[in-house]
Amino acid sequence: RPRHRLPEDVLYQILSYLDYRSLSRLSQVCKTIYHFVNRDAVWKKIAKDFLNTGITRNGTDIYHHIPLKERVKIAQNWCDGVCNRAVPLKWKTKLLPWVQLDRDMLFLSQAAVIGGYSLCQDSGRLHRNPFEIYSGHKGDVCRFVLTDAHLISGGSDGKILVHHRRRGVMLELSGHNQEVNCLDSKDGLIISGSRDRTARIWTLTSSCPRDTIAMQDRVWSVAISPTLSSFVTGTACCENFSPLSIWDVERSECVCILGSQFRRGAGVLDMVFESPFQLFTCGYDTFIRLWDLRLSPRKCAMEWEEPHDSALYCIQTDGNHMIASGSSYYGVVRLWDKRQTRCLQFFQLSSQPASSPVYCLRFSSSHLYAALATALHSLDFSQNPIYIR
Repeated sequence: RPRHRLPEDVLYQILSYLDYRSLSRLSQVCKTIYHFVNRDAVWKKIAKDFLNTGITRNGTDIYHHIPLKERVKIAQNWCDGVCNRAVPLKWKTKLLPWVQLDRDMLFLSQAAVIGGYSLCQDSGRLHRNPFEIYSGHKGDVCRFVLTDAHLISGGSDGKILVHHRRRGVMLELSGHNQEVNCLDSKDGLIISGSRDRTARIWTLTSSCPRDTIAMQDRVWSVAISPTLSSFVTGTACCENFSPLSIWDVERSECVCILGSQFRRGAGVLDMVFESPFQLFTCGYDTFIRLWDLRLSPRKCAMEWEEPHDSALYCIQTDGNHMIASGSSYYGVVRLWDKRQTRCLQFFQLSSQPASSPVYCLRFSSSHLYAALATALHSLDFSQNPIYIR
């Protein structure tokens, strides 16, 4: 061993000039270097440039329990489309299922019930028998969201049910007179949208809406801003109005209309805030759009077009470079790199005779789960690439 070693901050500076392949080769020199190179601090700069490593644009680490080197390995598979496919759950009746992930748990709606399933921590495989069943709707569950304490669902019966995840207590919110197509919840605030052409604002302290907003059209998607001061609604766009509106939570007033050239029928089916000023939307007009709320609301900041002219039912982002989308035909899931205009990878999950939309998708650091009309599909990206050891 040398008597004098370089200070760690100098070593970090030197290693910052190496790419992931060079770091992997360097880690094989000796045990001392192996342990140093495997530190998260060495890989953080590289991880921020890869897809779905858990390092968001603002530097937050959402998968901090997984070593960064392992996540960079798996990120190569996301980029290259290398995965194992499986169908962990099937059912006979065609449904419109919805999915949510919470760490090592997956929640799936099937008709009027929502099942909670455990995921194996190492393999990501789904335990076939649910550990919890949430019920109470008289019709199908249309959408549901998870918070730390609650599972909140909207149904075709017009009801919103708030289930306490630990105590099993249920609160029923009544107000809509047609199906609740969409809802979102953050910090005790609930926003719902319905076929009855209203959006409603709720709190967990009352079973009646705090406010009701009359809309020009059916409401298909909603999203609450991370600041909690506003929310966005997406409508069916069957009237001569833009489908995207931003509303002030306290005043229940429209503060902004997004876009100016939507085609009639270009309804917005899903949306997600990535930051207080970045909103992603998708729908029937085949585009994923990024809206920067700091800029002019008349035009989106970026857009990505589904190449086969299919409606886009759902999207999720990794908070950094990756978008995953679900299409209306043949169960097509696409992965997008925001830095490119073309689709990066695509996976066809259903065959031609049994074509189904991807109604919902969610992903973790290593797995993607997609809900189709008669099955839940999984893509496992956790195989080790040969060029990172």
